[in-house]
Amino acid sequence: MFKKPWIQPEWPGTGQVQVLMTHREGGVSEAPYDFLNMGEHVGDDLGSVAANRLILGTFIPSDPIWLNQTHGTTVFDADKWVPYGPSGYTDTPQADAAITSLPNYVLCILTADCLPVLLASKDGQVIGAAHAGWRGLSLGVIEATVAAMRQKVKKDDLEIQAYLGPAIGPEAFEVGEEVRAVFIEHDKNSATAFKPRTESGKYMADIYQLARLRLNALGITSIEGGGDCTFKDQRFFSYRRDRVTGRMANLIWKTGS
Repeated sequence: MFKKPWIQPEWPGTGQVQVLMTHREGGVSEAPYDFLNMGEHVGDDLGSVAANRLILGTFIPSDPIWLNQTHGTTVFDADKWVPYGPSGYTDTPQADAAITSLPNYVLCILTADCLPVLLASKDGQVIGAAHAGWRGLSLGVIEATVAAMRQKVKKDDLEIQAYLGPAIGPEAFEVGEEVRAVFIEHDKNSATAFKPRTESGKYMADIYQLARLRLNALGITSIEGGGDCTFKDQRFFSYRRDRVTGRMANLIWKTGS
């Protein structure tokens, strides 16, 4: 058993921002969702998911702002989040990214192989979180999130740092030529992130490298993380490995009152 149901790396540069990523251990879900499944949409008992979310809640300052992720580029402005209030939301926001400038608003991305990209301005003014599976990544979800963060504080030159959470690694992520072509059409340097397989038309893709290229193109060079493979590491849920499985929560928030 793992001692903690989360991974909490130090965020470089500012003490105002915290990040936390759950893994499988520490929850109550039964197989095949064992144990700390955070996803309500995967077929797990909803009572178990609720209990798991209560466990998570003991380690964070407020309930996460859950998103209904669709592999797109919509960015939700979480500063408007007043659940069930006069101007709030009665439904889960349909988005693949969120930003906030408010303290103790916890942004959350659910994953089980896709790449969670956690973002923070170096001055601690604004944070963001993006769900970067290959579809969202190719469509520009990182670019959309960074643009929303810079617009939020009216700074086109806002300095931002990134943390890349656990995702399927370059030795496990097999894709076809059509996926490679989409990225190379956007940036020919993306070819460096694809290694040919012996089978014709198949490649091993490095989603971490693809994200770094996108971030670098936006002027973001302070990038941490990117060393965990969800497929190979049994601590993590992996859709490609198990098909029916749970989801991890990847969280970021600003501290303060």
